[in-house]
Amino acid sequence: MTTDSGFAARRTLPRRDLIAVVSALAGTTVLAWIYLIRASGGMMEPSTSMEMVRIQAWDAGDFVMIFLMWVIMMVGMMVPSAAPTTMVYAGVARKAERQGAVVAPTVVFVSGYVTLWAGFSVFATSGQWALDQAALLSPMMVATSPLLGAVLLVAAGVYQVTPIKLACLKHCQSPIHFISEHWRPGIAGAFRMGLRHGTYCVGCCWVLMCLLFLGGVMNLLWIAAIAVFVFGEKVMPTRHAEMASRITGAAMVLVGVALLVKWTVAAG
Repeated sequence: MTTDSGFAARRTLPRRDLIAVVSALAGTTVLAWIYLIRASGGMMEPSTSMEMVRIQAWDAGDFVMIFLMWVIMMVGMMVPSAAPTTMVYAGVARKAERQGAVVAPTVVFVSGYVTLWAGFSVFATSGQWALDQAALLSPMMVATSPLLGAVLLVAAGVYQVTPIKLACLKHCQSPIHFISEHWRPGIAGAFRMGLRHGTYCVGCCWVLMCLLFLGGVMNLLWIAAIAVFVFGEKVMPTRHAEMASRITGAAMVLVGVALLVKWTVAAG
């Protein structure tokens, strides 16, 4: 089985619309990365880093600020991987519009997708709060416990080969199949489609996102590496993606176990 690439939307999407969709997705991604770069630069200043993440009790403002940071980070990391499905939606919507149907703009579909990642951001922010209160995160948002890092790696490695991971990945890899199976008319329908696609995407990648605590939540190279890996999983042929998931999963488990052994020896 191979991936039905969303770039096949070129056949049905007029050049002007294609340019508009790609420009909007690229522009959104670039703006998110500009924010991340600026925020990462600010973290290098001790006063700023301590202002962003305290090792005391958070207040509501802290939670909202970190939540927004996670949302923007997820936009920068995940919107590119949704581009194939987004372009297929835009192509199908344009065709339906020519036939007289009332369809929602592509931005509605993307909004539903981002909403799911915003929901994940609540989970991630809550996790960061808990780790911070347990003194398991440095001011640079890196796990300070080798045990925590090992557990995250083993969990991510095991999840890479679970049936739910592979099932969600197949849905993300098949934009044409997804749109044809889940097509719903109208604004509410487009938003629900975006939510559904976001559900599969979160189901595929959420544990990988937890690895941000291992390499640093604001480590740009680490963020980029995970984003590239996620994008690669979704655009490569299914059989290759499944093999890559198994290989990377095994590697994560091995590294995690090695860290656990090292930690156990050091603690003993």
